[in-house]
Amino acid sequence: MSPERPLSGLKVLDFSSTVLGPTTTRYLADHGALVVRVESQAHPETTRISSPYAGGESGLNRSGYFATHNAGKLSLTLNMSRPGARRVLEKLIGWADVFIESFAPGVMARWGLSYEEVRGIKPDIIMASTCLEGQTGPRAAHRGYGQMATALAGWFDLTGWPDGEPVGPYSAYSDFIDWNFLIVSILAALDHRRRTGQGQYIDQSQLESALQFMAPALLDFAANGRVATRMGNRDPHAAPHGAYPCRGEDRWLAVAVTSEEEWRAFRQVMGDPAWAREPQFQSLSGRKAHEDELDRRVGAWTAAREAETLMVELQAAGVPAGVVQNAEDLFQDPQLEHRRHFAALDHPEMGRYHIATIPFHLSKSENRPTSPAPLFGQHTDLVLREFLGLCDEEIADLVIDGALE
Repeated sequence: MSPERPLSGLKVLDFSSTVLGPTTTRYLADHGALVVRVESQAHPETTRISSPYAGGESGLNRSGYFATHNAGKLSLTLNMSRPGARRVLEKLIGWADVFIESFAPGVMARWGLSYEEVRGIKPDIIMASTCLEGQTGPRAAHRGYGQMATALAGWFDLTGWPDGEPVGPYSAYSDFIDWNFLIVSILAALDHRRRTGQGQYIDQSQLESALQFMAPALLDFAANGRVATRMGNRDPHAAPHGAYPCRGEDRWLAVAVTSEEEWRAFRQVMGDPAWAREPQFQSLSGRKAHEDELDRRVGAWTAAREAETLMVELQAAGVPAGVVQNAEDLFQDPQLEHRRHFAALDHPEMGRYHIATIPFHLSKSENRPTSPAPLFGQHTDLVLREFLGLCDEEIADLVIDGALE
């Protein structure tokens, strides 16, 4: 396997925060890009001050959240309210191939760093802006996190029980899925620059990206006028379909029976009990019509079984089933262990911690994180001296100006 990574030599200026932007740049770093993220004491990165903290002790260098999404990067501190910081940022733009920011629309322009102005500094730069609803339009100024984008995209209305309030998927869900679109657009822009020498501006809306995952519900409304809404764990085309209790504390098994062949196999694993042979359960429509009773019957059977054992039995019979794993289960999962999915990194303050790696392997090069997340401002001096070529006197002036805070 070649030590050269696919994006070796690519220089990235990371002006983003929270999850979507930092996840994008971490994946670029994992593939060999040199990523410098800009931070400030005046406004610490959101995830630096978010739990969980190593050892339960809070601190700018102790957030597991930050450590996950920023492995393999360098940290430079800049206070953009100081004149000297603007000069440093201009030099960084001249150094970079890719410039990513996630401020609310208008912030970069107020700093004199709109795309037109950035392009004036580095004509072939690829600049990417990611925000809640895009850079233009009547709601472009809408601020918020992925929870807002997820709600606006309709995910909350689909998540929960029919007789209950919208629950929503975990946390800032769109942040965790939308980075895929941003990284693909950056790679496409890099390929375009390779062929033409031209840079490009990327304007990503988290709302519009999240809508891509709502395609079935959107198509159903467009074609049939049906408005999808909450149905708990159920599915209109499968029964039984849900998470069923198993032996032990908070142990569950997800099952999805989507055909009559799978239903017959499911019955056999259950021992073909008399209730499963009753007429109302012999077709999908019948099982859907009596789904409350079906779920009670299935849940009573699974409750006496071990989730892992039952999963293996059902899968062997051709029935889709999977244990509802918690964090402890994941770190003991033999499949994930075989594929080296979790990487151990040694952090100067947190000690050893583990992060999920990229879910695909490359045959000719490595793409795993090479270093832990940086300490706050850890590489400020390195970046200023080695990347930008500043001398002692220039750096001292920046310190006096307060630009490096």
